[in-house]
Amino acid sequence: MAKSLIDRHPLQWMQSPSRGLSAVVHLAGLSSFLWSFKYMHENPNHANEAYGWHFQYLTVIGLSLSTLTFTVALLADITSSRRLFLIKNILSICSAPLEVVISVLYWGLRLIDERLVIPEDLFIPLHADISFHAAPSVVMLIDLLLLSPPWTITVLPALGLSSTIAFGYWFWIEQCFSQNGWYPYPIFEALPTSGRIGLFTLSALIMTLSTITLKWLHGRVNGFGNPMKPESRPGDIKRENGL
Repeated sequence: MAKSLIDRHPLQWMQSPSRGLSAVVHLAGLSSFLWSFKYMHENPNHANEAYGWHFQYLTVIGLSLSTLTFTVALLADITSSRRLFLIKNILSICSAPLEVVISVLYWGLRLIDERLVIPEDLFIPLHADISFHAAPSVVMLIDLLLLSPPWTITVLPALGLSSTIAFGYWFWIEQCFSQNGWYPYPIFEALPTSGRIGLFTLSALIMTLSTITLKWLHGRVNGFGNPMKPESRPGDIKRENGL
């Protein structure tokens, strides 16, 4: 067996990259993501002909980033490439917290009033809703907690990354609004400019909290002294590939 297949971080629960369970998880996740894009293609709406296409939706931006992350992860599994595995882990720092934020905001706002996130003329069946707004965060969490080394990102860099994503998205949807005359989510229409600033500030804070919480949760699941975690094998190499 190739050396790259037996080396793993001592705080990583399962072997990855690997052509076994790791490849199965990444292939399943990637299949789900690609099905979501197929659904968009087969069920067009007003966004298909609009400036920015479906990339006006944070959901689709997150889905695209998750697709890229799992594509790199699967290639790492197939080729046993540590370099690709490292790239996957870097991408995961953005995609995993973002998917958690998308799920929290979407389902939270939908519980309050689904008209805040779904236009009245748009119907999303339950299976598609789950595929877009729940499945990505679930599979990203599985990848992070079971198939990834620990992150080393701290609060301030996490806040900077989250703020860049949140306000970058705000500038992007304002550009789309200037061309299309409508916002992708009804809640943006309902809020004044100050309200949108507050919403994106809150989103940045939630994403930062998500990043730090996921880092803590990884430590709880994979940390030393966890009675559920198998002991590290003598052959395991303590690589500094945590992110």
